[in-house]
Amino acid sequence: MAASPGVAGAAHAGEGPSPATSSKSSGSASDSPQASQSPHDETVESRGIEPVPDHERRGRVRELFPTWVAANISVLLLTMGAGLVVFNGLNFWQVLLAAAVAGSVSFGLVGLLSVSGKWGGAPGAMLSRATFGVRGNYFPGMILWVARFGWETINAVTGAYAVLTVLDLLFGVRTSTPLIIVTLLVFVGVTFLVSGMGRKVLNICNTWSTYLFGVFTVLVLIYLITTIDWDAMFSKPAGGTAMLIAGIGTIAAGGISWIPTGPDFARYLPHSADGRKIFGTTISGALLVLVPMVLMGGVMSVETPALAKTDDPVSFLGEALPMWLAVPYLVIALIGMVLINSLSMYSAGFTAQTMGVKLPRAWAVSINALISLVGGLLLMLVAKSFYGSFISFLSLLAVSFSAWVGVYAVDMLRRRHKAVRYDPEGLLDTSRSSRYWYAGGYCWQAMTAWGVALVLGLGFTKVDWFTGPLVDTWIGRNGLGWAATVLLAAVLFAVLPAPRESEPAAAEPVAAEA
Repeated sequence: MAASPGVAGAAHAGEGPSPATSSKSSGSASDSPQASQSPHDETVESRGIEPVPDHERRGRVRELFPTWVAANISVLLLTMGAGLVVFNGLNFWQVLLAAAVAGSVSFGLVGLLSVSGKWGGAPGAMLSRATFGVRGNYFPGMILWVARFGWETINAVTGAYAVLTVLDLLFGVRTSTPLIIVTLLVFVGVTFLVSGMGRKVLNICNTWSTYLFGVFTVLVLIYLITTIDWDAMFSKPAGGTAMLIAGIGTIAAGGISWIPTGPDFARYLPHSADGRKIFGTTISGALLVLVPMVLMGGVMSVETPALAKTDDPVSFLGEALPMWLAVPYLVIALIGMVLINSLSMYSAGFTAQTMGVKLPRAWAVSINALISLVGGLLLMLVAKSFYGSFISFLSLLAVSFSAWVGVYAVDMLRRRHKAVRYDPEGLLDTSRSSRYWYAGGYCWQAMTAWGVALVLGLGFTKVDWFTGPLVDTWIGRNGLGWAATVLLAAVLFAVLPAPRESEPAAAEPVAAEA
């Protein structure tokens, strides 16, 4: 359904046109001169949450590869790898196993649920209206939106630390409060600019960052191979199974946070795109970076254990690597962190629109940019431990996303044989005439499964400032609260009576509710 600028504006506000007016607008838009260039081809993407019509589905599966490579270009993976050795007591082979398993499981789910973006041609936050109801979707949507604030804040802080480290290495500029403020402001501003440009610019940036980061990662690996005390690394005893499982959960939490985002980057793929290729491309792109980065962090922690608990998660690179390698590597990593935040803010713009923010997507991300700026300043200037705050956030993030994943996955499974898997007009229509109105705008089966799983998942969670009542159970001790949350949400939604979609009104159009 091609949208004219007026229709797009309504969709941006979360207000869909009625079924009767939708097809009319679509026809007029397709006949206009501006319709010859789709939002897919524009330098600045204008399409918001409205589903992509079939004639604009010109994306290619291989475009997903650099997207998921770029989504993992973060020095935080080095810190997490070091934590597996220092705090979990794992050896080299266990760190390798933890990274491979965690990446395969988490990004395997990203790849699987990304297929729904091809089916419906819309962002994940929009497609979940079909799962939870047009009103019910506000509740999980709000939690996902808040979680994105935290993720973008963590990435903004890491990027700002990278800039400060480069300034120190090259020019001897010491960190100060005014410099922290300026650095963070610049990083968030660049992120906002790139994410606002949209999909085409992100694809170009992701592709080039993949090449550059790959080259310098190989150089770092060669340097480590020739300088690290491998006897000390391989002489470390193996850690316990519980610590290995907990380590897998910690690494997987980062990948889980991308699951609701997967459909956003697959919505321009044609219906003929192979779902197995989407799955394989997503996993291979993620593992290409995730496994070496986590392993590098584990290896480096043998000589610099402070890497696992430093307040500044990137300054250690200036000490662990020679300047000729540390500076360009940090610059490339900085570009990667800009892209990670840009990908997250790109999707956050869609989430904001589904929550009723009446702004175009390019400007809807400004809300997340502002919050990540304020949160970043608090984390850099007030928080006592960056690593502690980061792990606490990851634990809560994994549970909050997992409840959504379990319900959404079952709903997606039920749609696999349907001729029309998602109704574009029903997704945009938030009135009583919507196909996804269910009972009062809520799918009570999905809401029940999601709410119960979320509460139980939090019961298994322990962070610096919160301890759930179930943390002493086997699931809690092994850090598997996120896995239990996914399974419980999926099982509950599967055993409850299957929801019945409303019959869309075919008579007079009904104005959509805000």
